[in-house]
Amino acid sequence: MTFQTRFTELVGVRHPVMQGGMMWVGRAELASAVSNAGGLGVITALTQPTPDDLRREIERCRSLTDKPFGVNLTILPSVTPPPYAEYRKAIIESGIKVVETAGARPQEHVEEFKSHGVIVIHKCTSVRHAISAEKMGVDVVSIDGFECAGHPGEDDVPGLVLIPAAADKISIPMLASGGFGDGRGLAAALALGADGINMGTRFCATVEAPIHEAVKQFLVENDERATNLIFRKFRNTGRVAKNSVSDNVVAISSVPDAAFDDVRPLVAGAKGRVALETGDLDAGLIWAGQVQGLIHDVPTCKHLIERIVADAKVTIGGRLAGLLKPEGLPV
Repeated sequence: MTFQTRFTELVGVRHPVMQGGMMWVGRAELASAVSNAGGLGVITALTQPTPDDLRREIERCRSLTDKPFGVNLTILPSVTPPPYAEYRKAIIESGIKVVETAGARPQEHVEEFKSHGVIVIHKCTSVRHAISAEKMGVDVVSIDGFECAGHPGEDDVPGLVLIPAAADKISIPMLASGGFGDGRGLAAALALGADGINMGTRFCATVEAPIHEAVKQFLVENDERATNLIFRKFRNTGRVAKNSVSDNVVAISSVPDAAFDDVRPLVAGAKGRVALETGDLDAGLIWAGQVQGLIHDVPTCKHLIERIVADAKVTIGGRLAGLLKPEGLPV
């Protein structure tokens, strides 16, 4: 017996657990492992240098799993944006049935995906954005609380409030994201009105994650305080793990007349990739959320998902059910 929700029914997975898109991490080996374990694995499109490389990565994932998996397409603000339309075309022509979109002004992409029968999951960081996404025609909203890694928006609303607030306002399926890493979190997400959870940082600390072992152990050793909020001054807040680089970014940004160009050399994505691939923890930014405080081991994706689901069942059917007593009887 497992949890059956609107999300599991819509995308055809066994467990209400999704692996979100992560730059440099969302590759075929991780996505396939999550999907084989009964969740929804996700390839990150822009990790691949070209749309043709993405096509090959999709085929590589298909060689590793016969279960559903998706592709993330994040629309980033840039002076020289990548060829989003070509990546989108590669996703559609490769027969992908589920896409996670994120970022600003996704309507063009959502409309094109929907016209080809693709299920669209859109990541939001506020209730108003979730409402807009539903109106836009997305199938699922992934609502990102302030605890999350990456860009939590500028409202600073944690999941305990944001998830039920969104659930009150939208009618489509919703995933809870940001701060989830164990069965208690899944049980809480379901209780708050979500149809499943979307995890990023927790999946980085798994056997199949294609990053250096030193980074995985770094996540295990950190606690919930081991993050920095960067880019606050520039209204593009990002949550990353504490290291010398992010400490430096915070320090430079605190100068009254600081500009983004002052930190640009430190935050280049290529440097973050070096950190992930070489294990040099001070080579660049390492994106991670407050859920680090709940990460205590590096299991396989199968073990992790099965443990999360089993512990959620115990939480709901055991601990919580056991608190209910008939009125009028001794406690």
